[in-house]
Order: sequence, then C-alpha cells, then structure tokens
Amino acid sequence: MTADTTVTQSLDLAALARSYQSGALKPSALIDAVFARIAARGDDAVWIHLLPKAAVLVAAQELEARKHAGDDLPLYGVPFAVKDNIDVAGLPTTAACPSFSHIAQDTAPVVAKLMAAGALLIGKTNLDQFATGLVGTRSPYGAPSCVFDADYISGGSSSGSAVAVAAGLVSFALGSDTAGSGRVPAAFNNIVGWKPTRGLLSSRGLVPACRTLDCISVFALTCDDASAVGQIVSGYDGADPYSRDGSQRALPSAFHFGVPAHSDLTFFGDTAAAALFDQAIATLESCGGRRVEIDFAPFREAAALLYDGPWVAERLAAIGPFLAEHPKALLPVTESIISAASALKASDAFLAFYRLQELKRQTESTWRSIDVLAVPTAATIFKKSAVEADPLGLNSKLGYYTNFANLLDLAAVAVPAGFRSNSLPFGISLLAPAFTDDALCELAGRFHAARGGELGAMGTRLPSAAAHIHLAVVGAHLQGQPLNHQLTSRGAYLVTTTRTSTDYKLYALSGTIPPKPGLVLEPGFVGPGIELEVWAMNAAAFGTFVDAVPSPLAIGTAVLASGQQVKCFVCEPAALLGAEDITKYGGWRAYLARKDETSQRRDAAITTEK
Repeated sequence: MTADTTVTQSLDLAALARSYQSGALKPSALIDAVFARIAARGDDAVWIHLLPKAAVLVAAQELEARKHAGDDLPLYGVPFAVKDNIDVAGLPTTAACPSFSHIAQDTAPVVAKLMAAGALLIGKTNLDQFATGLVGTRSPYGAPSCVFDADYISGGSSSGSAVAVAAGLVSFALGSDTAGSGRVPAAFNNIVGWKPTRGLLSSRGLVPACRTLDCISVFALTCDDASAVGQIVSGYDGADPYSRDGSQRALPSAFHFGVPAHSDLTFFGDTAAAALFDQAIATLESCGGRRVEIDFAPFREAAALLYDGPWVAERLAAIGPFLAEHPKALLPVTESIISAASALKASDAFLAFYRLQELKRQTESTWRSIDVLAVPTAATIFKKSAVEADPLGLNSKLGYYTNFANLLDLAAVAVPAGFRSNSLPFGISLLAPAFTDDALCELAGRFHAARGGELGAMGTRLPSAAAHIHLAVVGAHLQGQPLNHQLTSRGAYLVTTTRTSTDYKLYALSGTIPPKPGLVLEPGFVGPGIELEVWAMNAAAFGTFVDAVPSPLAIGTAVLASGQQVKCFVCEPAALLGAEDITKYGGWRAYLARKDETSQRRDAAITTEK
C-alpha cells in the first residue's frame, strides 16, 4: 500500500479487515499512519500517555509473525485506546489527577482480552477528573474539543477516547460510563457509544467512580464494530464482585419503542436537535418500530437521584483515602461535587434506595408496553466558554437523558442521528433492560444504516444497509477451519460471533469432505443455541460464494439469539440419515474438541494395552 493510501485508510474494522486480507496493508504500516495522524493534530489534549511509536511498531511486527504462524487474531492489527482510569500494566494510571498517578501492576481483564485478540494499544486518553462530569473540560491535561468545532465541548467524562475514535486515530476506544460518560461524547463526535449491561464486562482495573454503577464502555465507528469488540471483552469474571452472568435476550422484529411524552421532552432551546429527534423517530418507524408515548417521569426522577442523592457519596468512598493524604489534589469543580457527600447520612442512602426501588417498579409497567426506549443522547451541545461560566448547571442538563440508565439496570447504545445546519452532530440512545446488548447493537446498526452519513469526522461514508450481505457459518467455514479461505478470498470480513436462537439442532453429517455439520430448525425445541460466526461481503462476492455451495448444504435464513435474521448455511433433510446429533455441544468447535479428546484417550488406552 502506498503511503498516501495508508494515511487515508478508514479505521473501521470492516475496512481494515479487507485491507489486511488483500495484502494491501500490514499492521506496521498502519501504525506509521496512525502516529502521523496523531502528530498532525498537534496538542489536542486527547492523550495523557501516548505509547512510544517504536514500541507499538515492535508489537505490530510480533502480531504479523503470529498471524503468519496461524494464530487466531479476530482483532488483528486493530489500533485502540484506553481511558486513563483503566489499568494497563507498566503504564501510569492518572484518572486525570497528577497526584494520583501510579504505575499499574496488572492489566485490566478487558484490555488483556483485546490485546490477546490482536488489538494494538496506542495510548491512554484524557477524561474529566475521576470520571466526574459529562463535559470533557475537567482535566489538568487540557480539554479535548468536539471534532467538528473547536469552540464546542467534546463531552465527557470519556473525552479523549471519543475524540480519538472520531478523528481516526484509533478504530475503537474504551471509556467508562456511570452517568452517561460512554454516550454523551459519542453524540458530540458522531460515533457509536455502547454502554453495556452492568457487570457484563469486568470492571477490575477500573478506578471506581460509583462502584455499584460503573461500566467499562466501548466507542466505535459503527455498531458492528462495537458488537465485535463486545463479543471479545464480555464475560463473567469471578474475581470481580460486581460481574454478572446472564444470557442475552432478543428483541422482536416488530418492536415497540417508547418516546417521552411531549411535556417531558426538552432540548433547552435547541430547535435543530428537536427536529433531528423527530426525524430519528420516523427512521425507527421505517425500521419496523411502532412508537409508544410513555410517562418519562420515573426515569427523570431516577436520573436526578444520581447527583442530587446519596450516590455522590460513592465517589467520595472511591477516593477517600487518597483525598485524606492529598486534600488539595482535585480541581475545584471536582472537589465541589465530591465534597457534597460529607453532608449525607447513612439514612439518606437507605431512603434513596427505597425510592429507587419504587421508581423501578413504576417503570415495569412501561417495559410491558415497549421493547426499547428511544431518547436524545443529549438535549443539546454547549460551547466551552458557556461550560466554563456555568460548569455545574450545564453539566446537569447533559445528564437529563442519561443519568438513569445504570440506576435502572438498562443497557444502552448511543448512535449518530444526523447534523444540525451548523455542522454539529446529534445522536439518539436506544435503551432496554439488562442483557439486551446484542439486540440493541443490531437495532442501532439498522437505524444507523438507514440514517446514513459519515463515520466520525474522517469523511468515510457509512455503507448503506444493502451494501453488504451478512452470512452466518457454523462449521467448516469458521475461522481456523479448512474452508474459511472461501470467505476471506472474497474479501468477506467477520462481523460477530454469536449463537442461534434456541430452536436449532446441529448434526455431524456423514461422508462429507472436509467434515461438515448441518444446521436444522426444529420449532418448539429448546436447546443451547448453536455457536456461529456472522461474516459480511458484497453482493457480487456473495453470489459467487452461493454458487459454489455443494449439496447437501444450502443457504437459507436463520434466527440469531438477538432475534436478528441472517442468511445462513442450512441442511437438506435427506442428509440427516446416519448423521450424529451434536446439539448438546453447542457448536462445531466444541464438538471437534470433544472428538479430539476422545480420540486421544482411545490412543492412550491402546498404547497402555500394548
């Protein structure tokens, strides 16, 4: 790849995968381009700690060697950043407080998983101090700006992470989200922000803000990218007392989405944002949704509890010992927020717990009538000068549609929804009860494709909904299996790893070369769901691929655990004669692994007998 082409390379995962698979790009060449982009932006206050380019190049070259050796690297050569309240061994963690800075001894599990999958860490990003704020201006390391207008705030607290993605410096970045820090900066920079179900991602290695509510979040250019990262970093962590293990829940294809009643909708005078929200509602309806007006009052009251109630005391609990030793370490605005906790009593906390439980009960009736809640991610966006003049009041306004999510145990995805006439972006958030993350990302992706537009601020257009066809594979075409090359040679790229709905069975077919499974729908059957990979390719490539599919396999349609329908390998009924039912293994890889274990035990027994 030429230098000029490398510099203009889009960093979304699909584009990177195509460039790597074609041989036009190597990770080491991409790193040269990434550091050139970072240098070209100058002092943009995005980074607190940028890794030395030489060290990242060494890591890239090691990755190239691993790939050549056949290692499975689903995030091969993908550059990413980490918010500087998340630990990476050997690097400083500051939480945007110089006195707090210390060298981390261990790497947070989510970061370790990403690096093991082939992602390349570029550096650690700026934030509102101790993740306290939604504005992105509360840092002694400077205030990142909205990528579309330097006079406007970037949003926070995950300011640097969002700007790094939107500016094309990394493909994705980790943030954190307690009150909306993983969503507001996404809206202000035209990218996707996924706030997972609490406990779905391990929070070990995260400097706590409100430990009972904190989530590590993901910023990405597309919902598919956020989902792909999510598949790698999600998972129960027994060493994290707040980790949770739950099955993902589907959303119906014909879904009902809630919208706050007109009296509860506020945009603080931003009429352009109000018009864009109306357009977003129409787009959701075109995606198969039916609008339902809801009573937003319990959500609004829950949001107010986060800062006006005793949860602010959790912030004091998180850093109390540090503050006792460094009483002058905080910025004045951060100190004013956290010091308010000193006036709270234990009884205040219990009263707030009781009220929150009452509000949760009130929202239960709402969730019986809707599947998804759609709200503006932020009502408006402010200039830096305005935030400087009123740091607390304007910050509070930015949390109107975000602060309730973790208190009410909701998953959320912030997704771009257009631009105002002054070229500032607007976004909406889709929220649903816990463990609907996969389905929310899929729905948000459909909305994003229907709205169209650019990815971040790099000028790359989001592919239209019809630009690529998704194909699910369950056997010999999986990564690392003998026919995977039939996908990669056509420029196909991996979108996500997931499972079918529960009413599918899997059979090991007899006499196929190489060995292949057959996927069969059996309505009413309740099984584990079958592991599969979803790949994407353009229509022409899909046509040549389908033309080469041999009997007894065929391409049909399968329903995923999220409720999404995709094209998928299915099996002709006649092929089941003599086939082995391997559904109990939950997937082809697990079946092959068990088969290998059985073979090894048999060989060992024969050797012993001899």
